[in-house]
Amino acid sequence: MATVDLNSDLGEGYGVWQLGDDAAMLDIVTSANIACGFHGGDSDIMLSLAKIAKQKGVNVGAHPGYRDLHGFGRRPVPGLTASEIETMVAYQIGAMQAIATMAGHRCTFVKVHGALSNVACADPMTAKALANAIKAVDRDLIWVVLSNSEIERAGEAANLPLKRELFADRAYEDDATLMSRSKPGSVLHDANVIAERVLRMVNDQAVVSASGKVLKLPVDTICVHGDTPGAVAIARKVRSTLEQNGHTVAPFGKA
Repeated sequence: MATVDLNSDLGEGYGVWQLGDDAAMLDIVTSANIACGFHGGDSDIMLSLAKIAKQKGVNVGAHPGYRDLHGFGRRPVPGLTASEIETMVAYQIGAMQAIATMAGHRCTFVKVHGALSNVACADPMTAKALANAIKAVDRDLIWVVLSNSEIERAGEAANLPLKRELFADRAYEDDATLMSRSKPGSVLHDANVIAERVLRMVNDQAVVSASGKVLKLPVDTICVHGDTPGAVAIARKVRSTLEQNGHTVAPFGKA
């Protein structure tokens, strides 16, 4: 039986923000990817979540993205230099580290958000810039990466500790990339279907693409998106299904 982490992207509101589902997710997940103010969130939201995560024994990590509140960080920002990407990401990681310290907690990992992650998975320059940013801030930070991607290769080249992630509620293409959200069926919503899919991922260390192709991919952590409708019910069903089938759900540590 396997031990697997369950993570979720949290604190992604802005303006008048209510804790809402984020608090409920922190009763279920074992790692919280906290938005650092560029695609969502702000310092008060970050602090609130870090304090609750500390109380509940949940890992906290930086969830940096493009500076794009209106687009929720899901729009590529072309033309950035490697240096600009490094600075943008280092800034957000540092903010999360400081806020976690204020909460009596510790930022232990980085998971890149949205379009920045999607671009980096295919673009070696962006992936290397992300690796350089993480390494410059704290080389002991764990980088949560997609297997068979440029970010995995950049992390390995930088000798950073890595954890491989699969997505509970996202469809995959045959090349192991996430299906674009613009395509029908790219986001899954049925909690029972998602839970059975995750169980197979963990059992087989593989994911089945939208076309039915079996892709052998290691999995250390499973993401349930916090902004998906019914996210709390989905996360709860995923966790209970894994545990009922003998798997342990626990925060990941340094490899």
